[in-house]
Amino acid sequence: MAALICGSLAFDNIMTFEGRFVDQILPDQLHILNVSFLVPTLRRDFGGCAGNIAYSLKLLGGDAQPMAMVGSDGADYVQRFKELGIETRHVGQLQSTHTAQCMIMTDHDNNQITAFHPGAMMQAHENRITADMAAEVKVGIIAPDGRQAMIEHAAQFKAAGIPFVFDPGQGLPMFNGDELKAFIEQADWVAVNDYEGKMLSERTGLSFDEISRKVRGLVVTLGAEGCEVWQQGEKTLVAPVKPAAVVDPTGCGDAWRGAFLFGLERGWDLVRCAELGNRLGALKIAQRGPQNYQLDFQP
Repeated sequence: MAALICGSLAFDNIMTFEGRFVDQILPDQLHILNVSFLVPTLRRDFGGCAGNIAYSLKLLGGDAQPMAMVGSDGADYVQRFKELGIETRHVGQLQSTHTAQCMIMTDHDNNQITAFHPGAMMQAHENRITADMAAEVKVGIIAPDGRQAMIEHAAQFKAAGIPFVFDPGQGLPMFNGDELKAFIEQADWVAVNDYEGKMLSERTGLSFDEISRKVRGLVVTLGAEGCEVWQQGEKTLVAPVKPAAVVDPTGCGDAWRGAFLFGLERGWDLVRCAELGNRLGALKIAQRGPQNYQLDFQP
């Protein structure tokens, strides 16, 4: 059965700054910040959370069905999905705007500064999850998307009886505490990185222990330190996988989530899902771009 992936499709413009951001920014001058970074390399990649997750899931052999919006410049993205064998029937296209665009600058320490233009993503709520989808969709995910789309798609997943992962990512600041609590109440699993996890706890007033008791599982990814799996208040630390090289962190979290969905769709326990996620994240970080890595193992 399929995994329905609600989130953004975007073009990633990835730049590399060969120094360190911390050396260029004066802490006592942040109120008049005016900096310029020389970026000798510039690359344009297919990206966006839904796109990256779908790529990861398909690479593992899963049935990935992204639900997203592209703009007038999105035909190449849709064609790429078709060539990869990724279902495109839930990808809408708007001629009045651009596909979402992400500008990502990474420094020598793998810190990132990102600017994001949402474009067609802001109309993603026009795509709808219906009850009949439950016949072929076993699991879903709410990844960063337009604010209205995230709210409506969560409610639609719940109404259709399709279990889903709430993955607010960089979209988390759009929601207040009550709205985030509503997502948690509807979701079956929650996935955040450590920074997002702290923000989620602060805004909702809920500890990881408390969140994990409201869902079937909470996962907090820790980058090079692996991840935490929380179930009914119990925490399990899942060890990291050492990458062959650290080249580009862009899309590592999405690669992890594609692997997580792969395991959920197959009924694996959460620790096994997270172990595969750690393995795929390590594979991705060794390659540039969010959708340019290839599988070198059997899941």
